[in-house]
Amino acid sequence: MSDTAILINTAVAVAAIVVLIVRFRFNPVVALVLGSCYLGLSAGLGAEETVTAITKGFGDIMAEIGLLIAFGVLMGAVLRDLRAIERLVDALLRAVGPRRIPHAMALTVATFLQSIFLDVLLVISAPLARAIAPKLGRYGTARMATALAIGLECGIVFTVPGVGALALAALLHVPLGTYLFYGLVVVIPTVAISISVTTFALTRGWWKPEVDELPLPDTAAAPAAQVRSEGPGTLAAPSTRRQAPLLLLFTPLLVSLVLIAAGALADVLEWKNPVVSFLSSPVVALMLGLVGTCFIGRRFIGQPAVEESLGRGLRDSGQILLLNGVGGCLAGVIQQTGLGDILGKHFAADTWAPLVLVWLMAAVLHVAVGSVTISAITSAGLLAPLAPVLGLDPVLIALAAGAGSLFMVHLTSNTFWLLQSLLGQTTRGTLKTCSAGVSVASVVAMGPVLALSLVL
Repeated sequence: MSDTAILINTAVAVAAIVVLIVRFRFNPVVALVLGSCYLGLSAGLGAEETVTAITKGFGDIMAEIGLLIAFGVLMGAVLRDLRAIERLVDALLRAVGPRRIPHAMALTVATFLQSIFLDVLLVISAPLARAIAPKLGRYGTARMATALAIGLECGIVFTVPGVGALALAALLHVPLGTYLFYGLVVVIPTVAISISVTTFALTRGWWKPEVDELPLPDTAAAPAAQVRSEGPGTLAAPSTRRQAPLLLLFTPLLVSLVLIAAGALADVLEWKNPVVSFLSSPVVALMLGLVGTCFIGRRFIGQPAVEESLGRGLRDSGQILLLNGVGGCLAGVIQQTGLGDILGKHFAADTWAPLVLVWLMAAVLHVAVGSVTISAITSAGLLAPLAPVLGLDPVLIALAAGAGSLFMVHLTSNTFWLLQSLLGQTTRGTLKTCSAGVSVASVVAMGPVLALSLVL
């Protein structure tokens, strides 16, 4: 089959996936598999090879990230019931004060809290952000909503063990330690700069509380998380149980990340040690983190509560696993069609052009579909074959796909509506804080990514 025919059929497959999800309300899992089937058959792979590519693609990505996602979600479920997030926000507020809390909270959400399922993290942290907002003056809601939106969405795709980051690393065969390091290099300045830029615009006349905010109900000071104000810089929640030291709660997660980073450092230094290699493997590192978190949970909330937390975590992880797995289906079929060689002819030795193309493709897919994860893994899967053809470091493609997938979080996103309702914004206000704020982050993130392309 000609190169032109393969390119056209690939475009038709991606367009069909978008139409099935947006127009006909197909489940993304079903739509991605149908698109993969069409591409394989139309590209001349034949029925048997198409099915083999689909199942192998699913199996390959599950082998890489299945246990990682499960361990991360389960760890986050136990931390949730230990009230770790509320207490961490309380500690941040006391440490940095109201003026700096938006940046501090966003950076914390984008980095240390990515083991927690997004919707759960949002439902817990949004009431805390709303309780803090009045302490920040007229633009408090705008500042906290912007910070939370940017921190949440950037963390998904740039920070291990965020589900988007795990999927991107697996699709492009990037070691998790490597992705952890370069993801942090990108996410920290991206979050800090994006919040500052968006906040500057909002506080210079763009944000109008009378039309961008909903009236604050009397009960807003004690929402779902049962937060109450205890002074000018403190949040707390009542508890009948003995509380664990805050550092102890997060120690297992931090140890897991340190072990993964140590493995990456050992690889760079070409130092081989069987014990280090075993403990620093991401599966073992996150498993140890989960075990440690469960032991802490047993001591402070009891074994029955831990079992209940794990049960909820298992239910949460099912959809995440399937969605990321079918992303591997599409990537597997694309690899068999030889799309990488075709695209490689058009980009020659230019490294910036394919990275910008990855960003643009992910951005367009996200505007159409409304899912950060789907747009990231689809665009990365489409252009992953470019990495070996161009000698381009795969981590750059993964990061560019993650950046593009953040563009224009809008009305089709569940995150958009949760931020709108939980933070007391009108739809117009949420378009400013969430849609515009995260879009700024999408563009800003390409600065560190392109800078990294000069040295990798």
